[in-house]
Parts: sequence; C-alpha cells; structure tokens
Amino acid sequence: MTSLNTAAANAADSSTWTRRRWILLLTVSIVLALDGLDVSMVGVALPSIGRELRLDTAALQWIVSGYVLGYGSLLLLGGRLADLLGRRRIFLIALTVFALASLVGGLVSDPTLVIAMRFIKGVAAAFTAPTGFSIITTNFAEGPARNKAISIFSTFGASGFSLGLIVGGLMTTLSWRWTFLFSVPFAVAAVIMGLLFVPKDKPEPGGGHDLAGAITLPIGMLILVYTLVSAPDVGWTEPRTIGGFVLAALILGAFGLIETRAKHPLIRFGILKQGWVARANLSIVALFGSYLSFQFIVTLYLQSVLGWQPLQMALALLPAGLLVAFTAPFADRFIDRIGARKLIMVGLGALALGYILFLRVGTSPNYLLDILPSVILLGVGFALGFPSINVQATSGIKNSEQGLAAGLLQTSTQVGAALVLAVTTALVVGGGHAAAGATATPQQMLDQFRPGLFLALAVAAAGLVVALLPKRSAREVVPDPTPDPESEPEPERIPAGV
Repeated sequence: MTSLNTAAANAADSSTWTRRRWILLLTVSIVLALDGLDVSMVGVALPSIGRELRLDTAALQWIVSGYVLGYGSLLLLGGRLADLLGRRRIFLIALTVFALASLVGGLVSDPTLVIAMRFIKGVAAAFTAPTGFSIITTNFAEGPARNKAISIFSTFGASGFSLGLIVGGLMTTLSWRWTFLFSVPFAVAAVIMGLLFVPKDKPEPGGGHDLAGAITLPIGMLILVYTLVSAPDVGWTEPRTIGGFVLAALILGAFGLIETRAKHPLIRFGILKQGWVARANLSIVALFGSYLSFQFIVTLYLQSVLGWQPLQMALALLPAGLLVAFTAPFADRFIDRIGARKLIMVGLGALALGYILFLRVGTSPNYLLDILPSVILLGVGFALGFPSINVQATSGIKNSEQGLAAGLLQTSTQVGAALVLAVTTALVVGGGHAAAGATATPQQMLDQFRPGLFLALAVAAAGLVVALLPKRSAREVVPDPTPDPESEPEPERIPAGV
C-alpha cells in the first residue's frame, strides 16, 4: 500500500509546475533557441563575412554547411550518450563548448578557424538539442504536462530560428562578428542555470559498451552529411559524390549489422516500431526540409530579384516569426483538445498552400497581396506542426530511450533538411540559363528559383500524405511494454489524437 502511495506521489509531482520546474524548462529552451538563432543569424551575415574574409561562394557556404555537418552527423550519438552517460553532464559540457566556440569564432579572422568553430558549434548543438529534449520528457509526466512543456520548448526553438533573421540583420549592421558573439552571454547564463536547476540523473545501467557502434555511426553520418552538402558544388553525378554516398552506405550498413548483434546497442532499431516514431520523423523532414528550402529561395528572391537589403528582407519575413512566437505557446492546448496528428495535417497543409500561393509572385510583387499571405500561412503551419511532431515522436517511449527518440527526431530534422536543401540548391543552380551571370534579368533569376519552389511544395505534400495515412494497427499507438526501472508509475493512457 505504501509503494502505491509513493508511486502516486511521484506521478503527481512530475505533473506539478513548480518554480524550479519552470526554470528548468526555461534553461533548456533558451539553449534550443540559441541553436535556431545561430543558423539564421549567420545566414544573413554571409555576404559581410565573405567580403571581409575574402571568401568565394564555394568557401562561404561552408560557414553554414560546417554547422550542419557537425550537427546532423552526431545527433543520434549525442542523444544516446545522454541516456548512457547522464543527461545533465552531457548537457552542461556541450553547452560550455558551444559558448567557447561562439567566442572564438567571433574574434578570429582566419577563414579556416571560423569554419572550424562553426563545425564545433554544430557538434556541441548535436549534444545539447536531444539532451535538452530528453531532460524535459524525463521530468514532465506524459500527457498534458509534457505536451505543455514540449510546446514551450518547441516555441523557443522555432522562434529562435524565425527571429534570428531580425537579430542577424541588426547584428550585421554593427559587424558580422556580433552574429557569433551574440550567443555567448546567453550560453554562459544557461550554463549557470543548468548547474543550479537541472537535476542530477544516473547513467543507464549496463549500457555504453557498444564501442564499434559509437565509432561507425558518427563516421558514417559525417561522410553522408558532407557528401550531401558538397554535392551541389561538386556535382551529383561526379565520382566523388557517388563514392561518398556508397562509402556512407557501407559504413552505416556495417553500423546496422553491429547494432543487431551488440549486447548493449547504441541504437535499438525496434524504437521505430513504437508509437508514432517513424511517422513523426518523416513528418519533420517534410516540414523543416520544405520550410528551410523555401526560406533559402525567398532570401535569394528578395535580395537578388527585388534588390532588398538584409534588414528589409528580415522584416518582410517577420510575421511568420511572430506567429510562431505568439501561437506555439498555446499548441499544447490544441494538442490536448484536437490531437497531435490532426494538427500535423493542418500544419503541413498550411505550408503546402503557402508554397502554392508564392508561385504567383513576379518581378514586381505587391507585398501585402503576393508575399504576405504565404508568409502568414508558413508561420501558422510551422507553429502548429513543429510542436505537434515533437509530442508525437516521444509519446509512449520509456524514459531510458527518450534521448534516443529525441536524437532520431533531431537527426531527421537536420539530415532531412540538408538533403532537401541540397537538391533545392542543385535545382536552383541548374534552373536558369543566365541567372549566374552579370546579364541575368530579374525574370531569368525568378525562373531559376521556380524548380526549387516546386520541390518545397512536393516535399510538404508528401508529408501531408504520410500524416493522412490510416493507422496500420493498434500497436502503432501502444506504449512500449518493456519495464523501465527509471520511469515513474503512471495510469495507462494514450495522449489525445496521437
């Protein structure tokens, strides 16, 4: 009887929003916002970086790709090591590295060092993002409490990415270096808050012995992501690109074989059959891949075709960021009432409609009639879809594998977006006959961008089809029955609509 009372108390405690719990959530949310800010801020500053450091276009793209390379390659390893070695420990170490790399990157003038610091920041983010997510899912009970926490967490990430355009525009007017240095005081503050408010946790017992898996996974992912981001510049049919994909496939295939035989595998592939994990990962590829590709195209369109300045461009896209910032905090209420799956459908549908409307733009558009409707639809789609996918991806997953589930989702986000963006870049580069030259007309440049817009639309539509597919079986929504000694006993329930 005493054990039952203790279990009930633990379950109730994990649903209680204490002051300490709020600060814990704020800490990990700030870190996720810094990750989003870092990507979009530096994107705005690229022309200034190129002029000062004398980088050509091929070298300049590695300022962005270096971050994606480190981030996308090590997310799965970062999430799993958080489970195996302790979430608090991994989170604080990685966040400290992120702060130091931001500081060094803003002070140095050697292009190689700048790119190296971007790579190191990506590696650090590959550990903080899934670890922060698993800190939330292991400290908030599944159901309304966790849905609310995840929606707030997701809001910070999405808002950081969206509002980073504005912050980047403002920082670039001072110096491109401030797009690196801006994150430093916030990262230091988050480290201090983490030391005080992130609870200590015990590493997963009996794990961490899969040395072969720990070596082959990051190597395979590094080669895959490197090949993806290099392909538009090198050429998709060149031996180097094909060889990179083949080598990555062989190494990742070897990793898969190792994991099926390891006593304590780094990744348990059976997790893809639990809950809605597989479907959520496909949905995030469609949402973030299409959104990032659209933002890439619209940035080129506004600056190259319309001749806008970076700050003008940022202000034009601001409504989407504001919608994410002000709408996503209420996503948990929508998820509880409507269900994550339905909100994902609405979100992907809004994105697809936004891309369709943007196809109407010409070389002299009316902002209010031709551009703003798409911007608003994209803001609504991202605000509803992003937190709902995050909730769907971890529902029914035991505590000891929350880091793995979060790592899988973040990996799908980054690697999927890298793949869609790489194909978009290839289509844009090959979509016009004179756009790269000095004699290219605005119409020729616009025609060059259209294939990329069609790709973004196709990716969003494919994600919508996946979300609309009927449930295969009841097993798809039943939590993993494996006993979890770390998890808190709770009444059996399935989140509404998941």
